[in-house]
Amino acid sequence: MSELEQILAPYVRSGAIPGAVAVLDRAGRREVAVVGDAILGTAPMTEDALFRIASATKPITAATVLSLVDESAVRLEDPVREWLPELSSPLVVRTPDAPAGDVVEAARPITVRDVLTSTTGWGFPSDFTLPAVEALFPVQQDGRNVQAFPPRDQWLSELARVPMLHQPGEAWLYDTSSTIQGALVERVTGRGLGEAMTERVFAPLGMADAAFSVPGPKLGRLTAYYRPGAEPGRFELGDAPDGQWSTPPAFELGNGGLVMTAADWVAFGRMLLRGGTAPDGRRVLSEASVRAMTTDRTTPAQRASAGLFLEEGQGWGYGGSVDLTAAGPGLVPGRYGWVGGTGTSAYVTPSTSTVAVLFTQLGADGPGLPAWVRDFWRYAA
Repeated sequence: MSELEQILAPYVRSGAIPGAVAVLDRAGRREVAVVGDAILGTAPMTEDALFRIASATKPITAATVLSLVDESAVRLEDPVREWLPELSSPLVVRTPDAPAGDVVEAARPITVRDVLTSTTGWGFPSDFTLPAVEALFPVQQDGRNVQAFPPRDQWLSELARVPMLHQPGEAWLYDTSSTIQGALVERVTGRGLGEAMTERVFAPLGMADAAFSVPGPKLGRLTAYYRPGAEPGRFELGDAPDGQWSTPPAFELGNGGLVMTAADWVAFGRMLLRGGTAPDGRRVLSEASVRAMTTDRTTPAQRASAGLFLEEGQGWGYGGSVDLTAAGPGLVPGRYGWVGGTGTSAYVTPSTSTVAVLFTQLGADGPGLPAWVRDFWRYAA
């Protein structure tokens, strides 16, 4: 066994996880571990297995928006109402703990920058009991349930009726801004989010399996998705290979709808480390956009209120977290990327030219990283 396999295999043997694919690419020197089953008791895990990557989608969505910024199709200071008129007159609760009906007008329009920095005013704070957050839940549903979302236009109309928790640009809030990013890409380009990503990111980088649904010929490579059972080694099936991702969704979710292989995300990460270029030299993003994307954009107050989502020592750039210190296991200053609630995590570390990806198919519903994830990131650091 490789060292990477020695780290992960015990978690499969103990029944902690069904399986995993991990890739550690240090400046092109690649170590791969493939352990466990893709479908328990039926199909062993393979290196080209397809995973529902959930929120590890977010950095790719942000990169797609930034490709439009590079082309001057949008500017960071542009109000998004030009393309998303549903969001042109948002209301904001008077105070974060105010009733959802106690609202004032937004002090200024929502901008593209707000959408990229997750400071639109919509999204999740650490306190889920706030009235405005409870009003958001029926609209910003669990992104792992992709078929539950209505078509884009209906979703935008429903979101517009939910009061914002904070004024635009004021607070970092999780998840919803990434969904808005995807809708923005569609309205600006006049194409589906998957089509836009394929043209701008997937095709130039050779990410051949990245998509928002899995066609029939590839379903045999899609892992089953599981949730933890009542005891080790027992898992509850969350989604079968012929389940939600076997047909295109009504709304392609920029916050967490992609399926891909671990190698696909590595290809995306290497593009970031090359300063925005594809292997053949074609430019996917400008160097300025890569720097902007991977630079912390949060204030100390915003980080303090985001404790449920960001570890101590982490901030947030465009679409992903940025390590500010080495305070936690595996944290490296400058490391950029994100995790997904389906058991995925993927980061780039510019200081060591490393892309590290760990894809499992075991979901998580609470904060904190499980032991196998922490062990992997300690090794990757």
